[in-house]
Amino acid sequence: MPNKNELQRKSLSVSSQTGIAVPLGALLTKNSPVIGEFPSLKILIPFCRKSGLQIIQLLPVNDTGMQSSPYSGLSAFALHPIYISLSALPEFTGTYQTNKKFRENYDSFIAENSGTERYRYQNILKEKTVLLQMLYEKAAIPDTQKKISAWTAANPWIVEYAVYKALKTDYLEASWKSWAEKDKNLSKEQIEKRWNKETDRKKHLFYAWMQMRAHEQLAESAAAARQNGIIIKGDIPIMMNEDSCDVWASPGLFDETQKAGSPPDGENRLGQSWGFPIYNWKNMAADNYAWWKSRLKSASEYYDAYRLDHILGFFRIWAIPYQDTTAYLGHPDPYVPFSREELHTAGFDDGRIRWLSQPHIPTSVVEDITWNHEAAHAILSMLADRLGSEELWILKKELKGDQQIFATDFGTVCTADAAARIKQKLSEYWRNRCIIEVERNKYVPVWSYSESTSWQSLSFSEKEKLKALFSEKNEAQEKEWEKHARKILPALTQSTPMIPCGEDLGVTLKSVSEVLAETGILGLRVIRWHRRWNENGQPFVPLKEYPRLSVVTTSVHDSPTLRQWWSTDRNAAALFVKSFPEYFNHPDEEKKSFSQQTAQSLLTAAAAATSCWCIHPLQDFLYLSDTYILPDPLKEQINIPGTVSSFNWTYKLPVCVETLSADTELQNKIKEIVEKHREVQ
Repeated sequence: MPNKNELQRKSLSVSSQTGIAVPLGALLTKNSPVIGEFPSLKILIPFCRKSGLQIIQLLPVNDTGMQSSPYSGLSAFALHPIYISLSALPEFTGTYQTNKKFRENYDSFIAENSGTERYRYQNILKEKTVLLQMLYEKAAIPDTQKKISAWTAANPWIVEYAVYKALKTDYLEASWKSWAEKDKNLSKEQIEKRWNKETDRKKHLFYAWMQMRAHEQLAESAAAARQNGIIIKGDIPIMMNEDSCDVWASPGLFDETQKAGSPPDGENRLGQSWGFPIYNWKNMAADNYAWWKSRLKSASEYYDAYRLDHILGFFRIWAIPYQDTTAYLGHPDPYVPFSREELHTAGFDDGRIRWLSQPHIPTSVVEDITWNHEAAHAILSMLADRLGSEELWILKKELKGDQQIFATDFGTVCTADAAARIKQKLSEYWRNRCIIEVERNKYVPVWSYSESTSWQSLSFSEKEKLKALFSEKNEAQEKEWEKHARKILPALTQSTPMIPCGEDLGVTLKSVSEVLAETGILGLRVIRWHRRWNENGQPFVPLKEYPRLSVVTTSVHDSPTLRQWWSTDRNAAALFVKSFPEYFNHPDEEKKSFSQQTAQSLLTAAAAATSCWCIHPLQDFLYLSDTYILPDPLKEQINIPGTVSSFNWTYKLPVCVETLSADTELQNKIKEIVEKHREVQ
């Protein structure tokens, strides 16, 4: 077991710190009017200094290709070229002055993409890539080529990334899983050979050049922040996109037969399927988590702290069969199963086990849609086997997920409308189980097993026996999860000097808080959600009882801003005022519309929390001035979970950073919040 005091040292070395959370793309400046860019961070420093802010927390800035979500990375190492400042590149001035086509394209790019409420992610990426290619022609000179070679030697990950990106461009951005076989499964040696292929050399070096320039710009901003005593806190997504360079080049580190997500809950009855492959932790442990350590080492070139997304995933991940369309039949990984023999001992024979683990479909389910007995038999026989002469069917063993149900062609047996309704009904039966066989003779309960037909048909005695078995395995399972995390997290947190933070929202597993405290990882506390949910009235946790090793915040990128919360969740707002009246001017303030005073009261209350760090979205700080409030509060939100649109992840500040740096009134109000938090420690 690592030395506990040593693991906590990094987190406790800084007493009280207050900061802002902001997506890099939101930071508009006079030199970056289209989208925030790597040099924009340097422009933000004066505002932070004048306001007393000591931390800048970013969303992930890794390459995500055509996806605007920063949590859908195509590389664990490569920076996103969309954040490269064209005008700050050494190749820019000469090209702009001498190349008319480039000058016209650049001027058009700036004019067409400036002044929009949200930035146009895909347009900007496509147009900027073309401009970068034109600038690269200027960079294709011997001195620059030597510099690229030296930089690549120091960053060997670029070889796989450049070959992958070049192929992805050739395939018009299609997923590598749809590529020709000759490009799909390349060994490390084959990738290296492709990298050195003379005919593709220039194409590969273009991606290396972009990454070198992106690194230079971000490293320069990071150095400026450090010189000014400001911590830049990065964000490390826990999962990788299945279409990423890392999954393509290092398949042994991932389990592509399963995808990650979260189990069913009140808001997501079928759970959430994120679509990302889970890790093969056994293979990762074999080389002492070298990939993860390299990833963190790369991040430490820019960051002094980092946020580990979905910290629960290092204890257990919700693993979903790859061919399922929902997360309903997922299971925790690692897991502790029970066997057929244990079920026998509990009084369940093979017939009962089949009843519990396999959906039984009456012919009438399909016949009620087709109104034709023979047609119902014809359709069911494509996907299921009949039980003797009964009008009852069991889905074929060949089915590995309900994707296969939806993909089945019923031909002319029924209408298209009937086929769609039948498939939907059969997919519901697919999920209708009490237990699932994850591997041969290894069973686990379905997360919502009590909703299954088979569970509801059991006698009281049978239910009690199963509950006892489930409880016994879950207790052993939780110990396994704790053991799993204690093995992984110290290995990662000790690999760099960065201060580790973890996103532990909604986690009820007791060992999580214990392991985070022992490994010096700061947890996360959102004031509106930090409540004693199991107590009567669900009271807010007193601010003086927040754990020292934590980050307190008003909002996160997936939540409404303070203004939206105050305006839409009136009951919670009223309870918050009642719980902490000393921070509000009037006891009935919750009845008033959101105002500067409301923002100041809420931010002051958050600053009184005993968390060592206090980091709020910049939007919530901007509410201290009426100047920066947008007419529509929804437009101040970064992401709306459960939706996919051009709106998400494209938030822009309503004003350029330089204007904020000149706003002494706003800065002084923020300073008051900073001082309040400093007094708590």
